[in-house]
Amino acid sequence: MQLRAIQANDWQAILNIQDECYNAVDPEPLHVLKSKWEVSPDSCFVMEKDGQVLGYCLAHPWVETTPPPLYHALTELPAPNTLYLHDMAISARAQGLGAGGKALSKLKQLAERWSLNSLSLVAVQGADSYWRRQGFADSQSLKCLGSYSDDASYMILPL
Repeated sequence: MQLRAIQANDWQAILNIQDECYNAVDPEPLHVLKSKWEVSPDSCFVMEKDGQVLGYCLAHPWVETTPPPLYHALTELPAPNTLYLHDMAISARAQGLGAGGKALSKLKQLAERWSLNSLSLVAVQGADSYWRRQGFADSQSLKCLGSYSDDASYMILPL
């Protein structure tokens, strides 16, 4: 499994993986997904094996406790203190290949290189248990998580 920068021809595979992985929230439109990549291309990447995209990660610098709403295109970044993991989705075809661990390791390295204090995310569809095993803890969001699923949980991993 290798991680590499998103290329223009990866977006259909990213949309297919998004459709495969999310059933509790409506998929975000392509222009919204691309906006994350456009404001922070170094922290957005795909997970690939044998030339096939099996997962993706869209992350960007942000402000802790104020996650951006879903379905909202980004045009600029605020003065950040966290690397916000907007979306990580991995196809069932990549199970057992270590894609999630490799992606998380890369995000930690980026956050440290950029002098950010934490990784943060909003867990949906019961993924909070996975993120707790990775060291994330529940935290209070200063913003409403209403655009996410009913079980949305704001989580932070201090670095």
